[in-house]
Formats: sequence, structure tokens, C-alpha cells
Amino acid sequence: MYETMTYTGGVHKHYEIEELIEDLGGFILQKNESQIDITLTIAVPSEDTDKIEAKAKELLGSVELSPLASTEIAVVSPTLARQHLPHAACDIAEYLRRYGTKTNMIGLARGAGKGIAQINKEEKDLIEEHDLAIFSLGSFDDCIRKKKFLFEDIDIPVIVTGSPEIVAEEINANAYVTGFGRIPRRLKRGENIRALRKLVKTSEDIISKQKEELSDDPLIISPVIVKITLERELPSIKDVNAPMAIVSQLDGVRVKLPYDEYYKEVANVVVEGYRLGDIAEIKKSKMYDHILVKILPETSIL
Repeated sequence: MYETMTYTGGVHKHYEIEELIEDLGGFILQKNESQIDITLTIAVPSEDTDKIEAKAKELLGSVELSPLASTEIAVVSPTLARQHLPHAACDIAEYLRRYGTKTNMIGLARGAGKGIAQINKEEKDLIEEHDLAIFSLGSFDDCIRKKKFLFEDIDIPVIVTGSPEIVAEEINANAYVTGFGRIPRRLKRGENIRALRKLVKTSEDIISKQKEELSDDPLIISPVIVKITLERELPSIKDVNAPMAIVSQLDGVRVKLPYDEYYKEVANVVVEGYRLGDIAEIKKSKMYDHILVKILPETSIL
């Protein structure tokens, strides 16, 4: 099992921590350099995190766990029209990205009012392709409670955000975070930043719990290894214009190539001695016909 971490330090001698990551069998997922600083998002074996912490201290840098790295989160709003001002949803999506996750904003087709709000099967299936869903709702207690049918049968963990104080269990959500709602401006004030930080902490707790559950029946291959291998073995990936051509998830990866044209090529890639099509379910995504790879657990080959 790999643990995702973020290292921040000076450019001087940063190659030492990069060499250590490689020696431990880890990976650099993302690298950002400025004139004097460097930030690395990394994945290393869980048992070796103490070695990374020791090296970071030696280099006068800092390192912290990043549970949201290598995950994909859906930020869902009943509609992205002005009836549900999208400022909160946009800022939630952007703020979460700072912690290493990939967020996708999803606006439901029929959500302009509590009397006509709906979610169809295609929208539900699209949301369930993610590791976590955050439903950004409004300012009224009665409206949020009546719209709980939008997410109560979603098969992935759900966090609901809104303005009033509500107990999560009362609306069949995994968590509820207050401090949001119909805010017709950017979330830049102190109370807004505190609410965003609480949302990040809640998301990290839920993702960490999911990782613990996965460790009880580990995947055959880590999604991080699959991602690195596909980037190396698929020449077509270099032609993808999207910022992240392959997105890691807790139990697989999203490959931003057309399914009908490339799914056989993806299935035939060999990862650590396994043909990917033999150890993963490869299907067409509801998002732009991307290729969705869901890796099977070890018990599936016993």
C-alpha cells in the first residue's frame, strides 16, 4: 500500500530526496519548482514514510501526509445556473485541488427548484465513477432535507455542504459541513476559509477510512503503478491536451483517451507481469467516453 505525501523544501540538494524516493520504490506524482523552492507530491510504501520524514528534516524541508492526492472528487450542484450561484461550488473545487486531488464539477440537469429537482441514472453513474462526492446545496434547511433523495442512494461516500446546521445522519449523508450556501461572491472571508478547511479535513478523514478498508483486501496492483506504467507504455498519452491525461483514483485510473479506439491497447499493457485487462475491469466512462480502469482486489485471483 502506498502513502501519498507532499514535500516542500529548497531547490538545493533536492535531488537527494528524489533519489531516496526512487530507492524506496516510490514515485513522484507531481513536481512544482520556483526559483528557490520545490514542492513534490509523492507516493511511497506506507512502511517507509518515516524515512522520508527524516530526510526532509535533514534537508530543512517539511513533509506531510496528503490523503487526497491521487484521488478524484465530484463537486455536485443541483444546477450550475444562477439559481444556485456557482461561486461556492467553484471555490470548493479549486480549494480541494490545492491538496492534490482532481475535482470535476457536475451540474444536474433538473435542480433549479426543490419541487422539480431530479437526478437521472446517467448522472448517478457519472458521480459514482469518483472516489467521493461533495453536494453543494443552499441556505434553507427545508430545501436541503427535501433534496436528500439526490444523493441518499449514491454508492460512494457523500459530503453535503450548506448554510444551516444539520446532522448528517438525518439526511443520509456521510458528513455535513456548514458555512456554505448561496453566497454571491468568492469565498475569501475568514469564516469561508475556515469552512473550506473543515471540508478538506472531513474529506481527508473519509478518504483515509476508504484506504483502510482497501488495505483489508488490497488491490492486485497499486493505481499509482498502473498510472506510471500507462504513461510510459502508451505513446498516445503524450498527445492528450488535458492537464492530467491519466487521473489516479483509490481503486483505479481514468485514462483520457477515446474508449472505442484505445481500450484494447490499454487492456494489453503489462503491469508488473500482469496483463491489465486480466486484473482490472475496463469500461467506458460517462465522461467524454474516457477509459475507466477499475483494478480488482487480490481475492479475485485466489
